[in-house]
Amino acid sequence: MRLVVLFLFLGNAVYAQSSMITKADSLFVNGNFSKAIAIYKTQTNQEEVYHKMARSYVAIGNYDKALEYYQLSVTSQPKEALVLYEYAKLLSKTKKYEAAIEVFHQLMNIDYRNPNYHYEMGLAMERMNDSTAMNRFRAAYDLDNSHQKAIFKIAKHYLIKRKHDISLKYIDQGLENYKNNLELISLKAQNYYYLNDYKNARLWFQKLLDLGESSEFIHEKLSLIHAEFSDYELAIEQRKKALAFNPYDANAMFVIGTYYNSLQDFVNAEKYMKQALALKDVPLDFEYQKLGIVLNQQKKHKEALAAFQTSLDENSENVGSAFFMVVTKDKYYEDIDTKIQLYQDFKEKFPDSFYSKFSERRISELKEEKFMKDKE
Repeated sequence: MRLVVLFLFLGNAVYAQSSMITKADSLFVNGNFSKAIAIYKTQTNQEEVYHKMARSYVAIGNYDKALEYYQLSVTSQPKEALVLYEYAKLLSKTKKYEAAIEVFHQLMNIDYRNPNYHYEMGLAMERMNDSTAMNRFRAAYDLDNSHQKAIFKIAKHYLIKRKHDISLKYIDQGLENYKNNLELISLKAQNYYYLNDYKNARLWFQKLLDLGESSEFIHEKLSLIHAEFSDYELAIEQRKKALAFNPYDANAMFVIGTYYNSLQDFVNAEKYMKQALALKDVPLDFEYQKLGIVLNQQKKHKEALAAFQTSLDENSENVGSAFFMVVTKDKYYEDIDTKIQLYQDFKEKFPDSFYSKFSERRISELKEEKFMKDKE
């Protein structure tokens, strides 16, 4: 009788535990991750829920906790490929690339023919600037020649190498399986652009717009292509759209002016050219002054003097830069008479400036210093 009672008790406990896990799983599926975690933590057999805890912490963005529970799960189930895969991807996402690569090696020992293991490992290697990352992307492609992400990486590699025929071959193969792959369409447009095949480049850049894409790069390139065909109105339209991403791009404004000039719309040509020149003519004296101050803080006085001089070249009336230059020379030069003369010259040039009182005080200090030296 006691044995029956014990079995019933244990059975009820197991059922209760199972019921709670089911409830936590339901909370997770419905996005109530923190409540799911709270229930998982109450389970007596934690090994069963380490993976679930890790996923829940990922869902709420607590990657440190997620990694902690993935590690526990991997330790208790070292051959569980799904857990290892999620763990490796999170390691890579959190910039623990070497650790991620190590786990991907473990995964390849379990199933070398899984293309995603190679691709994800390639991403981690790429982020470490490992030149052999491309071998992993090619391995992913060899295992699955419809792998869109691997195809993109390979095609981009050949675009950068200016091996356009090879790049286009991979792109076309990718587009056969997914004709609206925006990344591959962009690469195709760029390949044609760099080949000076503006007819096809225009077609594929336009396709990006038709699919809802919009970026400074796309509009700028389309504008340049339209101009190649003397379609200046279209060129202006696209360049203005590019300008919306970077409203202070003086070069873009000037180019628009040249397009209006080609259309003999001289009023707008003048307007955009003047706007461009006004932007280009912004003095940088304040920026160079700040640079000089930073250099002085590092005791790079010679470089600081050059920065202040550039500031004054940009704007000869920048009193602050003129004064900071004197102060820097004060630190840099040895001769006291030279230092005194520098401050006196500054006072004569800027008698009403905010810095005049500082100059007077420093002249007094230097004269006293000279007097004490002469006494010695």
